[in-house]
Amino acid sequence: MDYETIIGLEVHAQLQTRSKMYCRCSADYAAAPPNTHVCPVCLGMPGVLPVINQQAIEYTIMTALALNCTVSDYTRFDRKNYPYPDLMKGYQISQSYVPVGYNGYLTIDINDKKKKVGIDNVHLEEDVARLVHRDRPGGEACSLVDVNRAGVPLMEIVGEPELRSPEEARQYLMELRSILQYLGVSTANMEEGSFRCDANISIRPEGISELSAKVEVKNMNSFRAVYRALEYEVRRQIKAAEEGKKLVQETRGWVEDSGVTVSQRSKEYAQDYRYFPEPDLPPLVISRDWVEEIKEKLPELPEARRQRLVTDYGLSIYDADLLTVSKTTADYFEECLVSPARDLSPREHAKQVANWIIGEFSHLLNVTNTDVADMVEKVSPGALCDLIQLVSRGDISGTGAKQVFEEMFNTGKAAGDIVREKGLSQISDAGELEATVSQVIAENPQALTDFKAGKEQALKFLVGQIMKATRGRANPQLVNQLLREKLEGE
Repeated sequence: MDYETIIGLEVHAQLQTRSKMYCRCSADYAAAPPNTHVCPVCLGMPGVLPVINQQAIEYTIMTALALNCTVSDYTRFDRKNYPYPDLMKGYQISQSYVPVGYNGYLTIDINDKKKKVGIDNVHLEEDVARLVHRDRPGGEACSLVDVNRAGVPLMEIVGEPELRSPEEARQYLMELRSILQYLGVSTANMEEGSFRCDANISIRPEGISELSAKVEVKNMNSFRAVYRALEYEVRRQIKAAEEGKKLVQETRGWVEDSGVTVSQRSKEYAQDYRYFPEPDLPPLVISRDWVEEIKEKLPELPEARRQRLVTDYGLSIYDADLLTVSKTTADYFEECLVSPARDLSPREHAKQVANWIIGEFSHLLNVTNTDVADMVEKVSPGALCDLIQLVSRGDISGTGAKQVFEEMFNTGKAAGDIVREKGLSQISDAGELEATVSQVIAENPQALTDFKAGKEQALKFLVGQIMKATRGRANPQLVNQLLREKLEGE
């Protein structure tokens, strides 16, 4: 039997405001010592009054507009009651009934086709404290509470259950993260916890409308983890269904090291959070004038930027997709185009820059676990353009350029200085190369015989030997020309 997968994602994103959601404490808590960004409000002391952070409301309206939502004429906050140790006052100020935005959608690319995924709503709440688990000297475990994170503005984007595969879920999350970063409302970094995802997943036989029990998957802190957790859960649920086992509604946690989900708690019955209107905060009227003012300030979003890179610079859709996933990468790319290489047309230069960013630059960033923004002082847009200029002028070979770029990445030195220090300038003098060509042919008589027999692979072999003999400095085009002339004259 074939099964259909049904996935809905709930994403929480911390907003980049200076202060917390309901008090004046700094929201920049990540590097602060425990319990230093706290006050009576975020500590949940009796008798304190919260005050709404206007910037957080504006950021949420921006996000709702970017996700094609209808922005509510008014919104209100509700108390969500639950007795967890990371919520000192016993309730969370959230939004249940009147969110800031609703009925939106996000467009993703799947197999070169556009798919709209519905957004149920975008709403605001406050983050909770962080529990730190420790073992005492005697071996007894304990949990400590760091309240610095409590009260940080937390925006929740609730997606409709319209995703049909782990890959669609990954693409949805990547596009959503890009939008939040382009808007500047959140760092949207999963590894740091400012972008968190809970996935609801179930299966059903194809052609059947009734779903099996819904499973919520938590503890996924990377796009790769989301993909792997959902892949595992699809296999687990289908195997259970085929074996006639009953699937139960539950919350399961992803265990990265072992690559499995494990049951955390049953959710057979809906949890009663006893929502009721927050008595300490008035409803907010969102004027149409304010919404229009915010809409006019929206920056260019990833989809529009992708299309512009294709139209203006002649890039492929594939290249434009990779360049615009990260706003910092897209900004870096366009800064490189301000000073194009003199020997290249604007479009040729754009393609060369794209190739370097997508290729060598991305490879080294992945190896060192860094971002373009971390390396811009070492390899500035101007420095990369200087390297491209050296290649286009024939001063250095493509192979040598890769060596130079790695040295630039590691040391921040200029391309020209590295070329001189390491003697990597390209040999483009025919007289200088002829002796090497003759020597390589003499040392490889079988290759000469193979070429005479019509085997073009022999030419490539000899080119490789010449490049090896010149430590990659020989001009490949000139080498090919000289070799062919010499071989055909033998």
